[in-house]
This record gives sequence, C-alpha cells and structure tokens, in this order.
Amino acid sequence: MKIKKKSPITDKSLRHVGQSLDERINKLIYDDAVSYLLVCFGLIYWAAYEWWRYYKNPPPSPKMATFLAVVIVLFSVYKMKKILKEVRAVKLGREGERAVGQYLETLREKGHRIYHDLLGDNFNLDHVIISRKGIYVIETKTYSKPEKGDPRIVFDGEKLTIQYLGVQTKPITQVNAAASWLKNILLESTGKNFLIKPVILFPGWFVESTGPGKKSNIWVLNPKALPTYIENQQDILSQEDMMLASYHISRYIRTKEAIR
Repeated sequence: MKIKKKSPITDKSLRHVGQSLDERINKLIYDDAVSYLLVCFGLIYWAAYEWWRYYKNPPPSPKMATFLAVVIVLFSVYKMKKILKEVRAVKLGREGERAVGQYLETLREKGHRIYHDLLGDNFNLDHVIISRKGIYVIETKTYSKPEKGDPRIVFDGEKLTIQYLGVQTKPITQVNAAASWLKNILLESTGKNFLIKPVILFPGWFVESTGPGKKSNIWVLNPKALPTYIENQQDILSQEDMMLASYHISRYIRTKEAIR
C-alpha cells in the first residue's frame, strides 16, 4: 500500500528582497506582454494564410485580414513597448532593493531582525528592521541619474530636491504612511505603542540633509550610511519587546502569505 506523504514544512517562508517587484515583472512579461505577442503571431499567420489562399486558390480576399493584422499588430507593438518600459523601471527598483538588502545583512549579523517586502493592502514595505536600537521602516527609491555632473538629493525636512527630477514629496508621504501602518499593526497585535522610525534610501546617490532635514523624524540616506546610523543609536527597546515585535511581524507575514 502506497503511503501518503506531505511536506515537513508547515510554515510559509518569509518574503525575500524585492519579491513584490519580481511578481510585478512576471505579470508584466508573462501575463501582459506575451498575450500581445501571441495576438501578433496569430494575425500575421492569418494574413499570410489568406495571401497564400489568394494566390493558390480563388477568393476570399486577403485585404481585410491584412488590414486587421496591421492595425492590431501596431497596437500590440505599442502596448508591448509600454510594458517593456515599465519592466525596465521595475527591474531598476528591484536592483535597488537588492542592493539595500545586502547592506542590511551586516545588521543581521549583529542581532538585528530584518524583514523584506511586507505586504499591506495594495502597497508594500520594502524593508523593516527590528532591534534594540528601535524599529525602522525603509522605503527604497532607485532613480536613474545623469552620467555627468554632481547628482545629489537635498532633504530639507519637508521635501526632496532631486537633480533633474525637481522637487519630490511623494516618498516622504509614502514612508510616513508606511510607518503609521506598521505602528497600527503592532498596536493591534501586541497592545504596545512602538515608535517607528521612517527611513528613505537612495542607492547610488549623494544625499545631503540641510539643518531642518537633520532635525526631521525621517532619515534620508544613501544605503551605505544606514548601518552606521543605526549602530550609533542608543538602545530603546528591551530584548523582550524586540522579540515580541519580531514574533508578531513574522506571524503577520506568514498569515498574509497563507491567504494569498
């Protein structure tokens, strides 16, 4: 009699760096772009077949098939170009998150708990750090930069001024919302009101904070600086609170994965 077997792994694994972006890339390529590609091949085949029939046999005429093929192929090519442009942007974001993830591994070695790609409702937190030094929500922004010049980002406490992109406030709004969301998640699950530190990281950019920027509750940094910034902070969480927050974040991630 054949014995029924099952996997010994019962818990869903935690999410890896940039998993949401990997899933987005797969959707763009395999769900969106491929469908347009198949339509193009189908119509080209149809038009070619009609032309073959036209020369080998009496009508029907291939003109209508050719017209439809040209129109739909041109539309599909236009849509695929847009998809590929978005894929390139998402890949850039993924590479940024992976680069940040590598810097965060140095903190894991020192006992910090690192979580990647926490899913909310129609959004995600790129990274979360839980340690005796506090709890940090990290928003990674990966922007292309000019090949020449001195590209930099200036943070004045309220807005970001990015060379060639101008003034940006959306990243600040996003990271504040992410910190507030995580604070509420932990409050609901633990009953404790944890302080959450919002952090925005710009891989590859020189980041300059003005006087008001340095006094802001938000850190805006190059990823290379983050481990040093965190290690220079005083311990503000007990070991028990750190483990409590870590446990509930891990449980939230696995629960979220189980119901997807």
